[in-house]
Parts: sequence; structure tokens; C-alpha cells
Amino acid sequence: MSDVISFVIQPAPPPRLDKALGRDVPEDASLSRSRLAKLIAEGAVTVDGVVITDPRHRVLEGAQVDVTVEIAQESHIVGEEIALEVVYEDDDLIVVNKPSGMVVHPAPGTPGGTLVNALIHHCGDSLSGVGGMKRPGVVHRIDKETTGLLVAAKSDRAHHHLAAQFATHTVERRYLAICYGVPDANDPRLRGIKGTSFEPGNILKVQTFLGRHKTDRQRQAVSFTTGRHAVTRSRILQPLGMPPCAALIECWLETGRTHQIRVHMAHCGHALIGDPVYGGRRKLSPKAVGEAGVDAVAAFSRQALHAATLGFVHPVTEEFMEFEAALPADMRALLADLGYQG
Repeated sequence: MSDVISFVIQPAPPPRLDKALGRDVPEDASLSRSRLAKLIAEGAVTVDGVVITDPRHRVLEGAQVDVTVEIAQESHIVGEEIALEVVYEDDDLIVVNKPSGMVVHPAPGTPGGTLVNALIHHCGDSLSGVGGMKRPGVVHRIDKETTGLLVAAKSDRAHHHLAAQFATHTVERRYLAICYGVPDANDPRLRGIKGTSFEPGNILKVQTFLGRHKTDRQRQAVSFTTGRHAVTRSRILQPLGMPPCAALIECWLETGRTHQIRVHMAHCGHALIGDPVYGGRRKLSPKAVGEAGVDAVAAFSRQALHAATLGFVHPVTEEFMEFEAALPADMRALLADLGYQG
């Protein structure tokens, strides 16, 4: 089953067919530039009745274009009726507040129960197809045990637009975390750690490369010679304990790498409380946080990290949209036990 999308090339077209199609294809077709390039290569595009497979073909104003598009197929991933906290939804995208314990995308070890399974069930027929398949377009991920905001595309057009924003690091992403110690500019130890520096306003900047750990493929590791460039900034929102031995911090990303905040905070000696991979198990002083605080830290079984703010340009309206999600109950309880005043 297929549809034919027909349109006419408008005045002053770009010299290449692929770029001209990207400009003039009807918006409601929801075809991204990458999808159009694939359709050209597959012989699904005709110009004035002639099949054109060269994306560099020169197209003229007034040319009649027909694009044959297969109707989006059902995804091989099965939709599952899983409760979702939907923060925002329209015809092109959906923003959800992901709970702890939910994997974003199916994988060999987690074939079901994922956010994608839940989105396929929730969105149903409103999924117009991403890459020819009725599935949500996942353009970024957060770790299984991390809570917070995540956006997914419901159309090919939205997927392309959102993916481009993440690729160029123009998406606003801010996280709330609870870490061991207080990452303060007055700490001379921090200034001696390679890759760390401070910016005005007591903002900690960690700049390194990140890549797979040499011996543990499930971990990421800091490097200064190989890997992918990664920059994390953070600031103290409130020291915790008396004397302070932990802190509620805000982190934001210049880049978005796997486990980036967790690895960078551990690198500078301020691992996230509860992080089973990078945090270790530190025992806080009962004199600083009381027995309740000590017990709460020992019992906290996931990294204390929450994707609190997400902002991006809407792929259709071009309006900047920003969403916020309050701290989950487990992090609020941990803060209370550590003496948080707020």
C-alpha cells in the first residue's frame, strides 16, 4: 500500500533535487530530508514523469514532482498499556515525565516494558510514521533509573527537526542532582583536578572526553585523548548537613553523552548519591546529617538524578517551548532527611 504525494517546484529552487524537495514538499506529508534522500535513492521520486535517483539532479521551477511513499507499517515493537505521565502532546510530539526504573527503548535484555512500548500504545493511530514505521521517534534518552522529562516525535518531520536540535546542542536541558560533598570554588582540591574549572557565579565546569571503559563495557570513562567531547556545568543550590557533606545541585549539558553527568561528577570527587556504577558507598557523618540522613543515603538505591527542565523549538510552530517536572517523591524524601531547607 502506498500514497503518491504530488507537488510543483516553486520559484528559485535550490540547485539540487534533494534540497528542492526538502523545501517544497508539503508539510503535512511529514517527510524529513533524510527520508526524502532515501526515497530518491529507492527510485520513488519522479520529476516530470521521469524517475530520478541522483540527489544532485538539477530541478527547475514549475517541475511536477511525484513521490511514492509506502503507508507507514506497524512497528515490530508491541504497544503495552503502561501508565504514562504526559506533560504535553500534540500531533507532532509528546513530552513525558519518565519514572525511575523504566528503560527508554527495547533492547536484548529489556524487550518489553519500555517507554517506547508505552508510547506506541498511548499514541495509537496518531503516530504518522518515523522512517516509514509507526513508532515514536526517540531523539534522546535518559538512564533507566533517572527520572524526568523526555520528548519523542510522532511524525517524520518532527523527528528530523528535533534530532537536529539535539545534534547542534541547542536544546535546554537542566537536571537536579544530590551529590556527595559540596563542589565549591573555594575547595582547592577541585582546582587541581584535570578537566575542571570554575566560571563566574561559582559554576563548576567539567570538560573532558568520554568513551567506553577499557575493561567494563557497561561503564563510561573520562579521557583526555580519545572519546567524545563532553562539557557539564553545575552550581550549588543548597549545601546539606552541618557541616555540609552533600549538596543539591543543578547541572546542565553543553553536550549530551551517555552517563555524562554521573561520570563527570564522579571524576571531580562529587559522585551522585545512590549511583550504583560511579558513586560507591560513602558513609556520611551522623553528626552532620543525623542517623536519619545516614540511613536515607544508605537506602537510596538509584542515582539521585532528575531531568527537571526541557526546552526546545517546536518543529512546526517554531515556538520555543519549555517544560518543568518537579522532583520525584524519593528525592524529596532524601532531601528532607538530609536537612534540606526549601
